[in-house]
Amino acid sequence: MANGQLDGKVIVFTGSATGIGRSVVTRYVAEGARVVAADVSPAVETLRDVLGDAVIPVVGDARTWEGNVAAVEAALNAWGRLDVFVGNAGITDGAVPLERIPGDRLPAAFDELFHVNVLAPLLGARAAFDALVQSRGTVILTGSFASKNSAGGGALYTASKHAVLGLVRQLAYEFAPDVRVNGVAPGVAPTRLGGLTALGQEESDAVLDGTRDVLPLQEVSGVDAYDGIFTLLASDEASVMTGAMV
Repeated sequence: MANGQLDGKVIVFTGSATGIGRSVVTRYVAEGARVVAADVSPAVETLRDVLGDAVIPVVGDARTWEGNVAAVEAALNAWGRLDVFVGNAGITDGAVPLERIPGDRLPAAFDELFHVNVLAPLLGARAAFDALVQSRGTVILTGSFASKNSAGGGALYTASKHAVLGLVRQLAYEFAPDVRVNGVAPGVAPTRLGGLTALGQEESDAVLDGTRDVLPLQEVSGVDAYDGIFTLLASDEASVMTGAMV
């Protein structure tokens, strides 16, 4: 049987209960990795039913230091090492324009979104840092089309994903030469993202109305379309890459 791209790798992956995260975790296991799958949703526990002992589900809040430490410690306690941290947890602002957000609710909406989309990956990278130095490992953060472009969300979401691009670049500089830091900026995928409770939002489709018509390939890909690039960045084949948002 051929070896997988990630044989022997131990990975902590936040935001893994559904969508792109769940798909990538499934691919990681197929490639030989062992994964601590962390998510605030108890639905993450079903991954063990599907993928077996190669996955340890951890229900926790990526916005907290304790939640990230628990995920890292789960990996170290079970497998004695950590090679990859993937910060994938994220929520959306539902692409609501700034003018439609009541001014008195804006601070709470900002705090909620930036805690998930920006603070959470910072906490995760910090919690994983010492173990990644030991393994000369890698950090992967999930950005977005909105990391470099407008109209991928509202002002809050776009600002947060631009911030993730900044984290990739700055942490690649700070963590070098021991730890590589890269990002994946998915275009569109048929998944659902949590909205802002501060604005009374519920989950919404990540694919905005009219998206298919403006895409060059005129196609909305499946959630598994990004598995390959996440796998590449977690593998030794990407050993010369750092500071890149793909």
